[in-house]
Amino acid sequence: MITHDNPLLHPLKDAQPTDGEREVWNQISAVLQDSESMLADLQAYKGAGQEIRDAIQNPNDIQLQEKAWNSVCPLVVRLKRFYEFSLRLEKALQSLLESLTCPPYTPTQHLEREQALAKEFAEILHFTLRFDELKMRNPAIQNDFSYYRRTISRNRINNMHLDIENEVNNEMANRMSLFYAEATPMLKTLSNATTYFVSENKTLPIENTTDCLSTMASVCKVMLETPEYRSRFTSEETLMFCMRVMVGVIILYDHVHPVGAFSKTSKIDMKGCIKVLKEQPPDTVEGLLNALRFTTKHLNDESTSKQIRAMLQ
Repeated sequence: MITHDNPLLHPLKDAQPTDGEREVWNQISAVLQDSESMLADLQAYKGAGQEIRDAIQNPNDIQLQEKAWNSVCPLVVRLKRFYEFSLRLEKALQSLLESLTCPPYTPTQHLEREQALAKEFAEILHFTLRFDELKMRNPAIQNDFSYYRRTISRNRINNMHLDIENEVNNEMANRMSLFYAEATPMLKTLSNATTYFVSENKTLPIENTTDCLSTMASVCKVMLETPEYRSRFTSEETLMFCMRVMVGVIILYDHVHPVGAFSKTSKIDMKGCIKVLKEQPPDTVEGLLNALRFTTKHLNDESTSKQIRAMLQ
């Protein structure tokens, strides 16, 4: 039960890892320390749209072809770095799920005992939703990468792409292409990782994972809708942190729970969660509402109430 003095309601404070948590905590910290630079890099991503247009419109102008190619190559190396970071994040999430769901403790006991790991889980979700919001707003990523793949497959630029081919060969390009084709690639990676975790750990009751996720969603909702807790949020960023974590765990829950987050039997109060989001200024939560619309699995199931669907229209 989530009571007023429950330590779960202070997950935004910097919890220090206990000795039992330290090994996993260090492993995750090493991944998270690169997350801000990834976001800064993505935010600064301008794309090579003009150079690509010039090259396509003037197919016989070798100089313009070279200029476009030389603009795109460093961008593709950057996109590869983001993709490789998603693989590190996937491993990190699986380690966290192992720690936060293993017997003999219940998910709530885990979240109370291992607050430093719960905080890291929250930070991974916060990063993931920020990354995907930025990616959704940047069509240049898809355009640049498509141009790169077309050029390499046509072998149009003789001897120019040998260096980059070592960095991003055909197999890597195929994997990256699948990643960037997703509207929310990082969330998709985490959803797949959570689904894989559940299917690989057949002896672990699925409730251990879904209850961990639904408890975190409840904590965030209570923090957002209770004035007493809201007054402790020191900044807009803390508010966004809490909302992103709530949306992130809802999406993971919806992917691994047999009937998902939207059904009547779901342990997540979806109406309450959506209501809390819709009380914020529309421009700050549009990305989060879109994530619920487009990255969940069960929203359009028949078991989803008309009211919830209408709330997300």
